[in-house]
Amino acid sequence: MAVVRFYSNEAVNGRALERAPKLYPHLSITSELCYNVELTGECATACQLMMKMLTVKDVDAVNTCEVLCESPHAALRFLSFFLPCCCCFFLISAAGCESLGAEQKEILLWLFRRPLQAEPLSEKPNLTEGSGEKLVEIGPRLNFSTAWSTNAVSICQSAGLASVTRVELSRRFLIKLNGDVEKLIECLYDGMTECIYRHPITSFTVETKPQSVFEVDILGKGRVALETANDELGLAFDSWDLDYYTSMFQRIKRNPTSVECFDLAQSNSEHSRHWFFRGRMVIDGQEQKETLFSLIMDTQRHSNQNNVIKFCDNSSGIKGLELECVYPKDPSQASAYETRRSLRHVIFTAETHNFPTGVAPFSGATTGTGGRIRDVQSAGRGGHVIAGTAGYCFGNLHIPGYILPWECEGEGWEYPSSFAPPLQVAIEASDGASDYGNKFGEPVLSGFARSFGMQLANGERREWIKPIMFSGGLGSIEDAYVKKEEAEPGNALTQREK
Repeated sequence: MAVVRFYSNEAVNGRALERAPKLYPHLSITSELCYNVELTGECATACQLMMKMLTVKDVDAVNTCEVLCESPHAALRFLSFFLPCCCCFFLISAAGCESLGAEQKEILLWLFRRPLQAEPLSEKPNLTEGSGEKLVEIGPRLNFSTAWSTNAVSICQSAGLASVTRVELSRRFLIKLNGDVEKLIECLYDGMTECIYRHPITSFTVETKPQSVFEVDILGKGRVALETANDELGLAFDSWDLDYYTSMFQRIKRNPTSVECFDLAQSNSEHSRHWFFRGRMVIDGQEQKETLFSLIMDTQRHSNQNNVIKFCDNSSGIKGLELECVYPKDPSQASAYETRRSLRHVIFTAETHNFPTGVAPFSGATTGTGGRIRDVQSAGRGGHVIAGTAGYCFGNLHIPGYILPWECEGEGWEYPSSFAPPLQVAIEASDGASDYGNKFGEPVLSGFARSFGMQLANGERREWIKPIMFSGGLGSIEDAYVKKEEAEPGNALTQREK
């Protein structure tokens, strides 16, 4: 597979670059736009000819790219791309370029250019590293496709470009700074979802071999063996977890595998501890008759008995109405629409994504919203999203030029270095939640934001150091699809990661 690269010098804007000059007054950063096209086999030569025609102008202003396709074979009516101003497009084709006809090449050209205002691309980079300068390229990690890529590929395939399987973006910066350049670079990207490309990439294939499955020798070495696995595998078991799982496997007289330990760690993550709710509850030495979960479920005995889904699926559902809805005549292909009446119920779901949003506000909020959208879609045998809500709680904002009397600074008021500051959370988490919802046609209609941090009379600090990111959603489901089908012997099983 060959990669063809084309470059265009464009100005860069973004929150990270807006913050950088404030931290480094003598900083100089130049950027460029780069297109990387990865295609299989004979694609390289044909792709070079095609991409020389590709033009982009003023990428900072390209929030919307209108693609009007008059061809009956194309499915594009409107395309909206948000392009970071210093980008590198990676495009994978599953088949040779000989499968792309002239019409398909024209459609592909439309997808990657801004109409009316165009600037030729160059086959040679505009930025080269000189004395006292640092050239860095940043893009998404190669081992997974981004949500942006999913939508871009869907648009390409809807337009008849069935061979396109991945499209990605990256950014290139030429930095000149008399200071800690590496620390500056860390501020320019999200370490959870992006990485630095040390060399121009030639493929999305990651040359990483899966770790072999091994046993953790609890029967032979006891808790020490699990402690070692905990440190080496990054399982984040606390002392209680280590005692509990050591005792459990000693009781059943077998060792866990590394895969089982990962599974237990995943089930024990921050927002997957629902199994705790069914555990025995002991207060002041006395075991309670009810569990936390039974207390929650008991509220249903005193409320309107209109549940169609409760405590048994990814979402809850209440009885809806018979409505006249629009359906495609043939859902398996593009077809005309028709109306018919059906009984549709209302779906509600919510979740938090706190720790990820604290570490990487934009990405943490996008995946929080995405997980909740998934819960709507996977309710019963399939639901439909309607609208979402979002809520945020964070510490004192410390807005530059807007000092508030209760906002304390200095010793004892630091934030963990692994967490984004509250102001960054407030801005980027909100953008992230809306961004992901927009990609799936789900608007964020309402929400809340709370900032709090103060010092009590006794000197104690009270603040949302770890932020709260709440995502709620509303959907609908057809009455016939409320109940999932029963599993049968021979069915393939997959485990959803939370």
